[in-house]
Amino acid sequence: MQSDPVSDYLTRLRNAQQAGHRRVDVPASKLKRAMTKILVDKGYVNKYIDITDNKQGVLRLFLKYDAYGQPVIKKLTRVSKPGLRKYCSSEEIPQSYNGLGIVILSTSDGVMTDKEAKKMKIGGEILCTIY
Repeated sequence: MQSDPVSDYLTRLRNAQQAGHRRVDVPASKLKRAMTKILVDKGYVNKYIDITDNKQGVLRLFLKYDAYGQPVIKKLTRVSKPGLRKYCSSEEIPQSYNGLGIVILSTSDGVMTDKEAKKMKIGGEILCTIY
């Protein structure tokens, strides 16, 4: 059993892109569905399919590459870890690569990007940065 599902999710994405795969399957959860929806909305992943089975389900993500075959996601970094959680207020939300990337936060109003959280003036746990 994995101790950190978000880290497992990011590692599966990272490994699939480095290997040049067109799709990757990850075990589903509400948090992973919300993170995947953000990645699709922001253009880092083409699309995803929620496959239901008798267990927790599977998310099949179709990865996105540029015209040269390079992955659109250049870097995935886990910020808040089980051993050291990172929280911030709306004023302290960091920028990812000077605003070019996104920061995904888990807030009291759900999972959202740094720009949405700043607009709503709420803070939360910094899950990861993506560029």
